[in-house]
Amino acid sequence: MHFRIIDAHAHCGIQDLYPPQSLEDYLDHVRGSEIRGAVFIPPVFEIYDRYDPYFEDNAQWVRRRQSANSYLLSLGGTRFEVFPFFFIWNDFAVEEISEQHKGIKWHRHPDEPVYHYDDPRCSSAIREIRRRNLPVCLEEEFGHTLRFIRDLAPGMSIIIPHCGLLNGGYEGFVRAGIWELPNIHTDTSLVPSSIVGDYVQRYGHSRIMFGSDFPFGDPVSEMRKIQRMGFPEDVKQAILGQNVIRLLGESPGEGGPDPS
Repeated sequence: MHFRIIDAHAHCGIQDLYPPQSLEDYLDHVRGSEIRGAVFIPPVFEIYDRYDPYFEDNAQWVRRRQSANSYLLSLGGTRFEVFPFFFIWNDFAVEEISEQHKGIKWHRHPDEPVYHYDDPRCSSAIREIRRRNLPVCLEEEFGHTLRFIRDLAPGMSIIIPHCGLLNGGYEGFVRAGIWELPNIHTDTSLVPSSIVGDYVQRYGHSRIMFGSDFPFGDPVSEMRKIQRMGFPEDVKQAILGQNVIRLLGESPGEGGPDPS
């Protein structure tokens, strides 16, 4: 049986055109490679205006978000496996989550508009996400990340992308004891191989997943980074696909066709 290589962190959309990041653009980058599927997340600028720290939501942005999340659902049935994540914002529109969605994206950077964590709709949304047993890819400031993990959603399956490099730093989570928690996962997108190696040595290989952060990272280069690290075959297969497949509750299956 051939194991599937799955990119656990890629952006995909057709409204934010710079850089190009449609399904076709992604496939252009991975054609001829061993990558057979990807977790796709709507681009941030299709969800809220990340360049306006005082951003106020409106009907136009609601429609933009709905289109962004719906686009990913339209990609099913292709030869390439698509695992869509629902990007949630301050309307906390969990009623729009489909059975096709495999997880949630919860994202902002320090200079961007803030999540309304004290809004009752936020706690209601977290309860619904928990009921659906969906993992949350959480990219937030360090303090908000700790609050989410410890207070707002204890025990929920959380993916901290980039080994925490954009959530406050890898070592910060080491000191806080976060990586030791059995519900905390991470991905390797844009992470130096030295940090990937340190994580695996300290915490094992069952909760770390290959990711690219496409279009900001190149999927094939990010995959080769893992392949070149000299891991035993079982560790390499776990990081490159088996861990994310297990987390998303998918069947192990066999390797799919070349996306070319």
